[in-house]
Amino acid sequence: MKAKELRDLIDFIAQSGLAEVNIETEEFKISVKRHSEAPVVQSSVPVPLPPAPQPQVAVPNPAPQTQAPATEAPTAEPKSNKKLLEIKSPMIGTFYRAPNPDAEPFVKVGDIVKKGQVVCIIEAMKLFNEIESEVEGRIVEVLVENASPVEYDQPLFLVEPLS
Repeated sequence: MKAKELRDLIDFIAQSGLAEVNIETEEFKISVKRHSEAPVVQSSVPVPLPPAPQPQVAVPNPAPQTQAPATEAPTAEPKSNKKLLEIKSPMIGTFYRAPNPDAEPFVKVGDIVKKGQVVCIIEAMKLFNEIESEVEGRIVEVLVENASPVEYDQPLFLVEPLS
């Protein structure tokens, strides 16, 4: 994709009012998100670029947003000195702790989780994806507020491994 095409795409998204656009072809993958008034452009190209210099559109990332505390009361530091494990988001989307607004959360602080156990849901493009734990242990902290946007590889939970 040429720089002019990229600028035209960003202008189109800005005028359309869309908050997020993802485009993927065999040659490239591009994700454009709008936070406030400045669009953020992320792209990854799996094939090498030609050696000729190409103009690039650089859009600075907005300042990182601070996470609001989880709805549960803060917990004291774990008593053991074990290294805490993270359950991370495998995708970009919206984080939900429960299957529906009236239901209990999948897991709470203090719960024991096993590998393969559903710990949350991430909505991406109108699809609800159950996220399963890849670690075993006790939930020490929920790092994301319910119904918050999450990024790929963002930590969602801290887990203390069992013995």
